[in-house]
Amino acid sequence: MKDMLLYLAPSVGLALVIRVLAGAHPFFFLFTVAGTICHELAHFVAGLLTGARPASFTVIPRRVGRHWELGSVTLTRVRWYNAAPAALAPLVIVLLPFCVAWWRTRGPWQFDPRDLLIALALAPQFLSFWPSMVDWRIALRSWPYLFIIGAGLWLLFHFRPHLFQFVNP
Repeated sequence: MKDMLLYLAPSVGLALVIRVLAGAHPFFFLFTVAGTICHELAHFVAGLLTGARPASFTVIPRRVGRHWELGSVTLTRVRWYNAAPAALAPLVIVLLPFCVAWWRTRGPWQFDPRDLLIALALAPQFLSFWPSMVDWRIALRSWPYLFIIGAGLWLLFHFRPHLFQFVNP
């Protein structure tokens, strides 16, 4: 795990640099395109899989008031049962850098020139995996899941308490 985190450190550093530069000038949005595509594709695919019916997809940045919208997906059938999975789907993106890091560090390894390109490709993923405020507001439509999860946990703790007891050595 330590090797994976060390491998991802340049990508995280590049992500911070890209964030600062993109805030300074719209030209640097070019470095966020890969992450934006992954973010919006996550919404689109989750929308397809959950029946939220994606109707449009764009990754062309546009000015909205005082900020920039880097991309969007329009879902035409958002219901309580598919709102959270479709809106919070970008959280899965963070697995991509960790899978690549596992692949690159599973044996003896050292940085080489292709790792610089990989770091540049992975950096936008660290910027894009977190859902936007609009995504979080849409996810709140799935509030009934809180009762379902709570009931499931109650049943689990009530009928299987020995699963959660810790053994003292």
